[in-house]
Amino acid sequence: MTDGRAGYAILGDRGVLAVSGEDRATFLQGLVSNDMRRASGERALYSLFLTPQGKYMHDFLLAEHEGAILLDVEAARREDLLRRLRMYKLRSKVALEDRAGTFAVAAVFGQGALDRLGLPAEAGAARPFGGGIVFTDPRLPALGARAILPAEGAAAALEGAGLAVQDAADYDRLRLSLGVPDGSRDLVPEKAIALENGLDDLNAISWDKGCYMGQELTARTKYRALIKKKLFPVTLDGPLPEPGTPVTLDGREVGEIRSGRDGQALALLRLEEAARAETDKSKLLAGETKVTARKPDWASF
Repeated sequence: MTDGRAGYAILGDRGVLAVSGEDRATFLQGLVSNDMRRASGERALYSLFLTPQGKYMHDFLLAEHEGAILLDVEAARREDLLRRLRMYKLRSKVALEDRAGTFAVAAVFGQGALDRLGLPAEAGAARPFGGGIVFTDPRLPALGARAILPAEGAAAALEGAGLAVQDAADYDRLRLSLGVPDGSRDLVPEKAIALENGLDDLNAISWDKGCYMGQELTARTKYRALIKKKLFPVTLDGPLPEPGTPVTLDGREVGEIRSGRDGQALALLRLEEAARAETDKSKLLAGETKVTARKPDWASF
């Protein structure tokens, strides 16, 4: 979206799961990294489903809508998440459903996008809209808003709010420029560490909610200051490297490229070497492509 106008893009790579039933919040509370007591029709959250060892498995946006908690998830991996949630259902009074055919997910972004939806620039602020729910992105308001709407009529509802249809690639460019990871494109399942990828700064973790799966190791990583790598937005001078391409400094591997597009990407880099490259202007390389890293504005490291 070159002119910055408020617009929307239907995200075909996203799906929707629904958790309903009287135990829905307490069921998720023991499994996910954020505090489900904060989720409501007025407050959306960003959260993680981790392995027992505290490694990334899934991430999702979620909000309460008409007696169910809707999870905005990776479409290609939604069946895996649904299967894992069902493993822990036991006697909980919950129903777990794939609602991908019923609901569509859209990103709403650009100048004035939040105003068009009647939302403040406050992470997670939510309201009903078009038979579904819209909310300021709980990770970072600079990303705009998210909409989970009935699939039939989603486009009409958004265009009725004065939003122009845009390409999902426009939203991806915005995401990359802000340094925000996009699920398993940037976070390797069963290997990625939440704090290495800035997910704590993106509001995915409650540090005072009590136990959840992977909580002990996540807390240990934070309080023992064990982080030696971070995910950086990078600009590229040369061809776009494939995800997984090693990043080197003076011939030594110091990280690797994640997702990218049009001269920008994300890269997981060792903090010491990234700082050195900035200080003495040494060249970070991914193959023959020069890589220039910068700290995201929202990051606390």
